[in-house]
Parts: sequence; C-alpha cells; structure tokens
Amino acid sequence: MITESYVQGVTHTPLIEKTIGQFFDEACVRHAQQEALVVRHQNLRFTYAQLKEQVDALACSLLRLGLKSGDRIGIWSQNNSEWALTQFATAKAGLILVNINPAYRRAELEYALNKVSCRALILAPAFRTSNYLSILSDLAPELASSAAGQLKAAKLPSLAFVIRLGTEKSAGMLNFNDLLVAPSEAELQALAQLGQTLAATDAINIQFTSGTTGSPKGATLSHRNILNNGRFVGDAIRLVEGDRLCIPVPLYHCFGMVMGNLGCLTHGSTMIYPDEGFDPSSVLKTLTEECCTALYGVPTMFIAILGHPDFAKYDLSHLRTGIMAGSPCPIEVMKQVIDKMHMSEVTIAYGMTETSPVSFQSATDDPIERRVSTVGRIQPHCEVKIVNADGDTVAPNETGELCTRGYSVMLGYWNDEAKTREAVDSEGWMHTGDLATVDEEGYCNIVGRIKDMVIRGGENLYPREIEEFLYRHPKVQDVQVIGVPDQKYGEELCACIIVREGQTLTEDEVKQFCKNEIAHYKVPRYVHFVDSFPMTVTGKIQKYLMREEIKKALGLKDVKTA
Repeated sequence: MITESYVQGVTHTPLIEKTIGQFFDEACVRHAQQEALVVRHQNLRFTYAQLKEQVDALACSLLRLGLKSGDRIGIWSQNNSEWALTQFATAKAGLILVNINPAYRRAELEYALNKVSCRALILAPAFRTSNYLSILSDLAPELASSAAGQLKAAKLPSLAFVIRLGTEKSAGMLNFNDLLVAPSEAELQALAQLGQTLAATDAINIQFTSGTTGSPKGATLSHRNILNNGRFVGDAIRLVEGDRLCIPVPLYHCFGMVMGNLGCLTHGSTMIYPDEGFDPSSVLKTLTEECCTALYGVPTMFIAILGHPDFAKYDLSHLRTGIMAGSPCPIEVMKQVIDKMHMSEVTIAYGMTETSPVSFQSATDDPIERRVSTVGRIQPHCEVKIVNADGDTVAPNETGELCTRGYSVMLGYWNDEAKTREAVDSEGWMHTGDLATVDEEGYCNIVGRIKDMVIRGGENLYPREIEEFLYRHPKVQDVQVIGVPDQKYGEELCACIIVREGQTLTEDEVKQFCKNEIAHYKVPRYVHFVDSFPMTVTGKIQKYLMREEIKKALGLKDVKTA
C-alpha cells in the first residue's frame, strides 16, 4: 500500500541498450521464417527474413543518395508497407524519421519540414481529401524544373530529396520502388559498419504534438525511448512469437509505429495493416481472415466495430488480447470488447507522445473491475507522482497533475529549449497536463486534462466522470462533456451525444436519467445531439473545436472577466 501518490515501476527486466537497427537484425535472424508484415490493401506479405532484405536495400539506397546519419527525413503517408520499411531503414541508417500528420495541409507541412530542417521527404500521392503531390508542388514550384535530388526551393530551403510512392513519375521526384534495388556487398558492409557507430540514446524519431494552441512541437525520441516502450507494452498484453496483431491505428503516431510495429518486432509477432486508414469493415474482415490474436484501437474505433451492422457475422474467436488507448476509455465499451470480441486479456494504456508513449497500463490478469475503471499500474523503469498546484505530492486518491520520469521521457522538443524546459523540469519530471489520481494499490485513473476541467460557480467538475455515467444510458452510443460559457456560473456543462442507430433520445430523457443519480451541479445544463465529433487522425476528440461549435449553435458568448 502506498502512502502518497508516488509509484515506481519494477526494474528486474533490464532495458534494451541497443539501437533499433541492431535489435532488428537480430530479430530477423531469430524469427527468419515467421511472418513479419501483412499489408492487406496492398496484398503484400513478408517474413522477417524478407523484411530485412527490403529494409537493407532501402537503407543502402538512402545512404547512396548522400543522406548522412543525423539527417532528418520526413514521411507523409497513410498506412502501407512503405511506411514500415522506412521506419526500420531510417533507424538502420541513423536517419531521424520525421512523422508528418496525414491530415496536414500546406501551412502545416511547411512549418514541420522547416522546423526540423528536413533534407528528404517521402510522400504518398494522395490520401482521402488531400492531394499531397499538389500541396507540395504548390509549396515548392521549383520541383517542376529540378533534377531529382537537387531541389532548391525558396520556401523549403533544407529539402533536397523528394521520394514519391506509386509507379507514376513526378517532376523533380524519385520513386520509392526504385530505391529497393539489391545493394552491393560493399554497401551492406558499410551499412553494418555505420550501425556500430550509432548509440541507443541517439535521436531517431520526431513526432509533432497536436497541441490546441500555438505551433506544434517536435517531440524528439531516441532508439532507447521507443524500442523499450514497444517491448514493455507488448509484455503487458502477453504478446508472443506467432501472435498476429491487427494495427488499424495510424503509423505516424506512437500507437502504430511504437506500440504496434516495435511491439511486434520485440516479440517476433506479425504486424497486420487492415487498410490505409481505419474502416470497421476492413478491420472485421482482417480479424476473421487473418486469424488475428490481438487488436489495437482508440475507443471510437472499438465503438464503430461493435456498432457495425454485420458485426455478428464475423468470426473473432481467435482474438485474445490488445489495447484500447489514445483517449479516455468508456467502461461500458470496455466490457463489450471483453464480452463480444473475445478479448479477455485486453488492456488499457495511458501515455503521451513525449513519453514514448506509455507510462501506465493494465495487466491481463488484473481484476475486470480494475481493468475497466483505471489505466492500470506503472510501467517498468518509470516513475510517476501526482502533484498539486504547489508541486507537492498529494495523498492517495487525491486529484493532481500527473508527472512522469524515466527512460521513456523524450530527449526534448526539437530546437526549442524554452518549451522543453516548460515541459520537463530540472529533475527530469515530465509535466503531462493531465489530471489523475493514484490509489493505495498504485492503480491510476485519468480524471481529464487540466484545461478540460470545468469550473462551475467555483466547483471543479471533471467531464470524464460525467461521461462515464452517461455511457450507461442504453440509447447513448458516444458522449463528450464540455464546458461552455455561462454569465452566472462562469461555465456550464454541455453533453454532446451520439444516439445509437435506430433509437431516439430527448434532452429531457437525458436529464431525468441523471436526476437523483449524480449531484445536481453535475447534471448537464445543455444536451446537444450530434452525428460525430471533430477528431484528430489518431481518434482524439478535439474538445476545443466542439466548444466553438456549441457556443455558436446555442448563441453563447464568452464571459467577461476583470
């Protein structure tokens, strides 16, 4: 039993002190004939031995172009085989992979490439409503008259190489498939020698955080950060050689590339991509036809899968384990995943990009009630404390800000010492901005974001608590609670609800459901019915956009303060 909200993970399993490239080579020998990667929408399959051949070829080609260890290379693409090859090839070549959000448009792309001085960019021609080739050509019209690899663009001064996916040719660009030519023995030997000069603590990945204010920050992660986190996450769900993990989450995010790809690599499991983006039909077909034993997803994905009209027709009997993470996990949804999807060992994980990402995770043998009501206990080799506004560690079960320290904390925000110091203090504690509690047994519960907390007439209200209650209503498919301006109380609660298909629900029904069940001040003042929520590509709800939409819909004005 703990006497204050401070917990420390076990350390009996040593950290992996190798680079991703070194570990990758060893794993590909150890699991040579095991299926490593299945990409359903491209009809591609690779064993670990075949994957190594492709990765080595790409790594050698990137070096042949003149890229050097430490150079930044961006990837702007949906989920596909090229993404995985690039992730492992850049790690072997010592290049720093820069993940570009597939939803970025022109200004965001320009900012990201210039912020980290990318020398190369790998991009898909298009994805969904975005034409990447058109956006880049608009930003760098010099491509039209440039020789491949010799771009000199006024707005992208560092960018020299543009590598496109697909078979068509584009002016000023190289083709990705042309880089998969077999390398010479001398090139393979040079790649191996380069690998020996790299260190586990070297920067290997930059991911831009999707902040709601200001410009995105480039969280810089090392081999040591993400390789170990992928390993410990896999350990927690009891991933083993031969397991088949369905990965419908975006690869550009930690959930896909770290918890997914590196989780599989460290356990000799199979990475399976059901589609280029999330689609519940593709996921259900993949789970059935590939006999998947594990599944990753954010709550909105699981809700969509469970709500699919043909859900009952699919055979999910091979499923055993997986992770629901990325945003608060509704208890009722978690129970359905265990009951209807056969995921008896499913876990919940909590973390953030800046911590590689996972800090807390439930265990497969935790009591069901613990697994559905908390984010589990501290991960190995991590420390966490819950602090109040003065920075003092609070007592168990008291709410405060979650701070974490250990191997998983990022190296810093790229080229931004001031923002790094704001986030990571002088003792190495990463201040997450998340409100949480830790009980006497070390189980953590995420109450919400500090900025999401609603203060109604001086009373602190936590939307997560009210959302969990409203999920119990049989007609509610999904719900988000936000604070909106109120001239009397400063803020009032608004529940935004997606009603289950075929059902009808009224504002009065919702309020009657709450009456006498939760404190009167927690009953939402407003109930707003919607068809969907604004979300990031990774499935995180953008509550700040919801606030603006609701304010406009209800005709509410911001409260004037002195």
